[in-house]
Amino acid sequence: MDLDVFVTAHRAEWDRLDHLLRRGRRLTGTEADELVALYQRTATHLSLIQSSAPDPTLTARLTQLVARARATVTGARRASWRDAATFLTAGFPAAVYRSRHWWIPTAVLSTLLAALIGWWIGTHPEVQSALGASAELREMTRPGGQYETYYSSHPAASFSAQVWTNNAQAAATCLVLGAFLGIPVLLILFANMLNLGVGIGLMASAGRLDVFLGLVLPHGLLELTAVFVAAGTGLRLGWTLVDPGPTTRRAALAQQGRAAIGMAIGLAFVLFVSGLIEGFVTPSGLPIWARVGIGIAAELAFLAYVYILGGRAARAGDTGDVEESDRTAELPTAA
Repeated sequence: MDLDVFVTAHRAEWDRLDHLLRRGRRLTGTEADELVALYQRTATHLSLIQSSAPDPTLTARLTQLVARARATVTGARRASWRDAATFLTAGFPAAVYRSRHWWIPTAVLSTLLAALIGWWIGTHPEVQSALGASAELREMTRPGGQYETYYSSHPAASFSAQVWTNNAQAAATCLVLGAFLGIPVLLILFANMLNLGVGIGLMASAGRLDVFLGLVLPHGLLELTAVFVAAGTGLRLGWTLVDPGPTTRRAALAQQGRAAIGMAIGLAFVLFVSGLIEGFVTPSGLPIWARVGIGIAAELAFLAYVYILGGRAARAGDTGDVEESDRTAELPTAA
């Protein structure tokens, strides 16, 4: 394609579209129809230029022109409480449900890794010695030691807020860094499972594994599930770079990225609940069975939320992506 000839042939249309977009008054019916037609033609021109004779300056100008025209044609839509309700009852659980083939294996393998690390540390005194002096380890694992006092070391409200902030940042990091082929996600997962495995191993060697699980399970079930969901979604985003599927890599990444952003918002609510449990239930004077029962109830409620509401929404076609009208226009690709 001769770019100069193409520009000469269509510059008047682009200038006319720009003129219509700059009009300060309401367009007439005829002008509105003309704007829509020019918008469609300009979008096609942009696609042809991108595929046949890419020119950075011209592409930038037409991209901006098409974006302005699309905003004018479709109109701006303001978010409402109804959007938030739809997101929480359909979009977010559907996104979690659709990514279950990623986060469930992630959860199983990570849990097995933590258990294996715990067994290795708990049954090998030489490994324990490498982790710290005997006196330090006894101080950590004894009744009233650091493992037990950690959860009551600060006021419940401030502790919950701190835990929620840290966990939300970790989940968001997994989602964002998943675009780097998922490698940072694996490192974050390993660090978390290593910390859990060390606690399991040291408390088991001290004969107090039941106490440790009674402190971890009330909030840890829901908290770790949220981390596994974030990690699985991050890994799925990374795999999209390798195998984008039937769409273009750019379109696939955009769709998965938008869903990941929504996932981060939804998981922040989930981690808020686990933070409340960690701040108010875990260090409470309730018996172990009651504290663990609350954790199990919270976990089952989340899974029911995902599999009932999310499954229903996913079967209805919800992907967790934003509404089609709010997405960036996908231009046709020339053969």
